[in-house]
Amino acid sequence: MYVAGVDEAGRGALAGPVVAAAIVFSKGQDISKFRDSKKLSAKQREAIFQSIIDESESIGIGVIHHDIIDRVNILQATYQAMNKAVLRLHLMPTLVLVDGNREIPQLELPQKTIVKGDDKIPLISAASIIAKVVRDRIMLGYAKVFPEYEFEKHKGYGTKLHMENIEIAGLSRIHRRSFNISKQLVLF
Repeated sequence: MYVAGVDEAGRGALAGPVVAAAIVFSKGQDISKFRDSKKLSAKQREAIFQSIIDESESIGIGVIHHDIIDRVNILQATYQAMNKAVLRLHLMPTLVLVDGNREIPQLELPQKTIVKGDDKIPLISAASIIAKVVRDRIMLGYAKVFPEYEFEKHKGYGTKLHMENIEIAGLSRIHRRSFNISKQLVLF
């Protein structure tokens, strides 16, 4: 019996992809260091990331880019990323633990949803760390392509700095048009 944990990163960002990770732990894997990725510093996530990669039985990643997010909406894009992540595992789990309160549509595997699962279940915590580090690395790549947005500082989330950069430079090609960013600009 294999149990997978699934979580995403980037759902609330204004730019870039949404990334999901699915993980199956190895038997006897040390899970004591896993916490919700939002409660770890970037340095802590990076350190734990490699141990998860090295020690886990299987890891799947799903990335859905801004253009698809705009086409299908962020919720559907998140489901697509989670679905891809699970299907990219090299073994099929008998149960998928999903962070949140909704099952992944079109995933024909038994699922259990867990609200705040990234804070309660080490398997989901590890998936949140993988998803966050992968997404952050993608955004660091975009920071080199679009230096005027300073993505290295906010990873595409709606910070004051990001809003100021949008006001000066306009929207880049990786900004999510469906998020009505112009409405959010008036909040800053």
